[in-house]
Amino acid sequence: MSAPTMTAEAAPMSKRKTLEALSGLLLVLFVAMLSSTVVSTALPKIIGALNGSQTQYTWVVTATLLTATATTPIWGKLADLFNKKLLIQIAIVVFLVGSVAAGFAQSAGQLIAARAFQGIGVGGLQALVQVAIAAMIPPRERGRYNGYLGGVMALATVGGPLLGGLIVDTSWLGWRWCFFVGVPVAAVALFLLQITLNLPTVRRDNVKIDYLGATLIAAGVSVLLIWISFVDDSFAWLSWQTGAMVGGAVLLLALAVWVEARAAEPVVPLHIVRERTTALAILGSLAVGMAMFGGAVFLGQYFQIGRGYSPTEAGLLTIPMMAGVLISSIVAGRMITATGKIKPYIVFGAFMLVIGFAMLGTIDHETSLVFVGLAMFIVGVGVGMTMQNLVLAVQNTVALKDIGAASASVAFFRSLGGTIGVSVLGAVLARRVTDRITHDLAAAGIPTSGGGGSTLNLDALPEPVRQIVRAAYGDATGHIFLISAAIAVVGIVAALLLRPVTLRSSLDLPDTGRSVAVGADAVDGAPAFDEVSVDSAGREERTRR
Repeated sequence: MSAPTMTAEAAPMSKRKTLEALSGLLLVLFVAMLSSTVVSTALPKIIGALNGSQTQYTWVVTATLLTATATTPIWGKLADLFNKKLLIQIAIVVFLVGSVAAGFAQSAGQLIAARAFQGIGVGGLQALVQVAIAAMIPPRERGRYNGYLGGVMALATVGGPLLGGLIVDTSWLGWRWCFFVGVPVAAVALFLLQITLNLPTVRRDNVKIDYLGATLIAAGVSVLLIWISFVDDSFAWLSWQTGAMVGGAVLLLALAVWVEARAAEPVVPLHIVRERTTALAILGSLAVGMAMFGGAVFLGQYFQIGRGYSPTEAGLLTIPMMAGVLISSIVAGRMITATGKIKPYIVFGAFMLVIGFAMLGTIDHETSLVFVGLAMFIVGVGVGMTMQNLVLAVQNTVALKDIGAASASVAFFRSLGGTIGVSVLGAVLARRVTDRITHDLAAAGIPTSGGGGSTLNLDALPEPVRQIVRAAYGDATGHIFLISAAIAVVGIVAALLLRPVTLRSSLDLPDTGRSVAVGADAVDGAPAFDEVSVDSAGREERTRR
């Protein structure tokens, strides 16, 4: 394969053009996040209306995460080879088709299938938005713009549950509009991207896409996550089904590693994954994803089923967490831009994540909402300081030509952690709820043959059974948050082991663009002393590092 022809992609955009392009990208990110958050508080009513079970409740979330996880590295690699703008637009269209299909679902099974297709688009958006931003803004300046990202995250996460609650509480709308509502927003995002986003493509001849590696990765991850979702429910941990699925997943992923090590254009470049900062960021993202997605996805269920609040009220009750995300991401982003240091904020955020989830691990169906709100705020601070900054730490270590694969690798493992977290914690919650309901029904002398614990449609249950179900969910949810805290400890370890570096001020690494490093030492590809760059007029400019 011939060498790539470098274009103006390595040259930073003006601030005005950057903000214009960022507006469309942030709207895309808002649409992707809204697809999950608008459903979070509405999901108990949606599953109840479709007569679904707790297992199906979990799978509505897991299906999207699963397909998003499996396709994220593929989207990231495509971004290194083809036009990033076109790929983002394709991902939006896929996302829209899945959203409309979900809105017309007639059963829980159809809804899960539509959400799985929607996840393919979400996988593209969560990888490509980060890639496009990295292609426009140098790592040192990106910290400042992370405040905008945090604002969008907070708006989508606060506005989504509120919007979802209002939709399902409004009789003339109904829950289907939770999926339709994103269509006009995505249409506006498509228009903005078309007129504002201009990212020159690195032209490469004889491009080869590793379809075999992509297929093996997607298949291996899917089999593993399907096993996690069904083990201890449909079959035992020690069973032939477990052996077949785990063994098959390990074999597929081992073959994927073998193929990736030999492919000319690997989907997940192993030399990037093996680099210390990337490996630790991946480990941290895996833990953050498991804790954050696995814990937060059940908050709406806790407030509605465990505490008896309406979907709208449940959305309002999640505001403290989003306030934590917004405040911490803005403050940390500006301080990172000012100092160039990123490790202290990731470490602090990892500790806050553990503390917040440990506090949530003590709640039951009667815990003070003030205490719950404080714990959620602390979790939000942890998320705001870790999630985006782990991606930024990796982007700082790789060349611009590899930014897609590197960013997608972190997003891939974060989504993988989230999918595992939702599946495992959902299974733990379902088991504890079932055991608690069965015990309390027997203690109250109520027959259990009616399957009161298998449905989330509380309106169909008699009042005594309804109270037992509420208490069971409220008390069991604290246990899964405690598990989230234990998982998040891994993130602390990974953050502490990160190498302290100063973020570079150039879009590309000095030895891969038009600049050369001067000095005998370098850290993570960033020169330790002077940097000589060549401007458009051919003049040399020296920058003290």
